[in-house]
Amino acid sequence: MNAPLFPPSPVFAGTRLKQLDFANRLSVAPMTRISASATGVPGDRMRRYYERYARGGFSLITTEGIYTDKAYSQTYRNQPGLTDAEQAAAWRRVTDAVHAAGGRIFAQLMHGGALAQGNPYRPDTIGPSAIRPKGSQMTGYHGDGPYALPREISETEIAEAIEGFANAARLAMEVSGFDGIEVHGANGYLLDQFFTDFSNRRTDRWGGDIVDRLGLSLDVSKSVREAIGPGVPLGLRLSQGKVNDFRHKWAERERGAARVFEALAESSLDFVHVTEFEAWQPAFEGGDTSLVTLARRHAPKLFLIANGSLHDVARAEQVIADGADMIALGRGALVNPDWPHRMSGRGELRPFELPFLAPISDIKDSELGL
Repeated sequence: MNAPLFPPSPVFAGTRLKQLDFANRLSVAPMTRISASATGVPGDRMRRYYERYARGGFSLITTEGIYTDKAYSQTYRNQPGLTDAEQAAAWRRVTDAVHAAGGRIFAQLMHGGALAQGNPYRPDTIGPSAIRPKGSQMTGYHGDGPYALPREISETEIAEAIEGFANAARLAMEVSGFDGIEVHGANGYLLDQFFTDFSNRRTDRWGGDIVDRLGLSLDVSKSVREAIGPGVPLGLRLSQGKVNDFRHKWAERERGAARVFEALAESSLDFVHVTEFEAWQPAFEGGDTSLVTLARRHAPKLFLIANGSLHDVARAEQVIADGADMIALGRGALVNPDWPHRMSGRGELRPFELPFLAPISDIKDSELGL
């Protein structure tokens, strides 16, 4: 028998999360593609888009952020939702296609909060505090000009938002046929707005230090767990940078990160998904420890997904050595939906070019071979 051309790579080794077996450690990161109908219903274009990743060898796909209620959660025009029977049934066609192609698919549930720029259900926005978000609306998602000044969300509205996550998760599992749930607590959206010091100036139980500010993410996760039961994989995505504040860092640095991951380890979550621009780099200036390493050190039993410029096999292997159980690819998967098949034999990758997403970041005909 001929020897393999390349030594075995941990990237292509199998792994397991709760009852789910994965053929490799490669997943597709959530990427906003605003290609649903005006009423948030996924169509054939989205079905083909997600199916191609499973056919390309990715063992797990996490959807783009799905809005969770018909109040304040929708962030972008043509974003998909999971709020009613029509949306849920349409997602079932997507999950069936992914499963038929040999993949697994998790639903990422999100609430835009103060970053909403295309919500047809409400003319205003809400946030933890009445503080205008940094930066400008995203033109690639039909935005224009500065973000609106949000109104401070009330206690009643917080409870409604939590219930929206739970209802969406219930639909995802009972109707849509997803394999797991990821709560979007990252990238500057509502849960991250509560988690972030400059956007959360509250003096009630939702404000305070870094663990207190994590409270809404933990309460949402608890409510989702109650909705889906103990057997379904449930995780939370965390980041430092945001879509409107790319360079943001947690002021509490390593000590605060330790407390955050310890709190997550004590929760009902099964996994945490950390994303940085370059996942292997030190998390804080002057430090020497990545967010991946901090997560593994302080939440040793949680399944750990890492995202951030890991389309190079050597970098992916480095991050797995640092403690990641699975690698999530964004840009690399977008232009190479068959990345696992290509790289299992160390093939050539297509380069990522920004015009690929211009002028609007929706799914293009060229991506689907049309």
